[in-house]
Amino acid sequence: MLETVKNAFKVKEIRDRIIFTFLMLIIIRFGSQLPVPGVDRNYFSNWFGSQTGDAFSLVDAFTGGSFLNMSVLALNITPYITSSIIIQLLTIAIPKLEEMQREGEDGRKMLVALTRYVTIGLSLLQGGAMAIGFGRQGLLEHYNALNVIMVIATLTAGSTFVMWIGERITEKGVGNGISIVLIINIISRMPQDITSLFTQFVSGKSVAVGAFAACVIIAIIVGMVILTILLNDAERRIPVQYTRKIQGRRQIGGQGSFIPLKVNTANVMPIIFASSLMEFPVIISTMAGYKGTGVWNEILHYLNSSYWCSPATPKYSLGLVVYVALLVFFAYFYTSIIFNPLEVADNMKKQGGFIPGIRPGKPTSDYLTRILNYIIFIGAVGLTIVGVLPFFFRGVFNANVSFGGTSLIIVVSVVLETIKQVESMMMVRSYKGFLSD
Repeated sequence: MLETVKNAFKVKEIRDRIIFTFLMLIIIRFGSQLPVPGVDRNYFSNWFGSQTGDAFSLVDAFTGGSFLNMSVLALNITPYITSSIIIQLLTIAIPKLEEMQREGEDGRKMLVALTRYVTIGLSLLQGGAMAIGFGRQGLLEHYNALNVIMVIATLTAGSTFVMWIGERITEKGVGNGISIVLIINIISRMPQDITSLFTQFVSGKSVAVGAFAACVIIAIIVGMVILTILLNDAERRIPVQYTRKIQGRRQIGGQGSFIPLKVNTANVMPIIFASSLMEFPVIISTMAGYKGTGVWNEILHYLNSSYWCSPATPKYSLGLVVYVALLVFFAYFYTSIIFNPLEVADNMKKQGGFIPGIRPGKPTSDYLTRILNYIIFIGAVGLTIVGVLPFFFRGVFNANVSFGGTSLIIVVSVVLETIKQVESMMMVRSYKGFLSD
């Protein structure tokens, strides 16, 4: 990886792209410190610290601390992520959107424009919920219509600005701009988390105990990173053979190829879906200022991951069982959306391709479905391990960090994809240089 980065800086075009990306990220980090006018930031920090749940922790990690600071970029990239997921799901349900997706570049541009509009709408909605919900509880220094409108406009403008920067990074920088913004936000929180772990488990302990705790922490982090890399890169290759055809005096076809089925086809989406579904009632109740007791309060405890794996309250770990079930369900559900075995089998048949030993058509589709079900289960188990381990360590050892399973998978996958893109750019340039010679 370091060798790739070193070689990339030797190429002026790639070096300029990396520098442009770096400058854009500096602007985002600067904007994350600018306060929203009319907001009592101390009140919000105190409120956030008093919460027993971590329903907002993932949001704060995705925004790089902007949410906790209540800066102009408090919403950051989260509305765009939500918008992208909504459009992707609607593409399956609405034939018109599915048709756009198949229209090539023009259709893609229309979907991107639609995603932007939905992002602005969600920003207005989320900004309004924060300004009104938190404003009534003391977030705003003066709770009135003018301040509410000003906060909504500021948060919406900040989210739109981050979306614009992300698109510029995609166009003029390296990697997917939105993903790059997301991982820099997540990484910006890691020094604080590492300091917290050091203070809690190492500082003030004897040399032997402190060294042992540090080794255990490093081993767990490294182990989770390795598992995430393996989960991200693992794939099952299905061999495909193409029949030979005679066109004029030439013989075409007959080549062998393969279909790469990734073990973790759905990537981090099952964790995001499962977490969002579990945390949604908690977030709504918190923003509404609910502090009651009774059955609903008990249900919120089951949904709140802060109570999972706690020896003091083992019954609430049933919520973790529901979370794992949702994670497995969404792993199958999301994979079925992005990979259609029947469509793949039909395309293979039209191109004269077949899987050795399997008849073309429906038998091929059934074979792919069967293989896919096996590897999805393996991927879901891997996701469960990466996703549940942070809950276990937080519940048993009270080790609360933001770089949990979701953040870790995002960082690893984006870094690997960005490195692959840089390597591809260098390879293309090498081909151009070879042809020009």
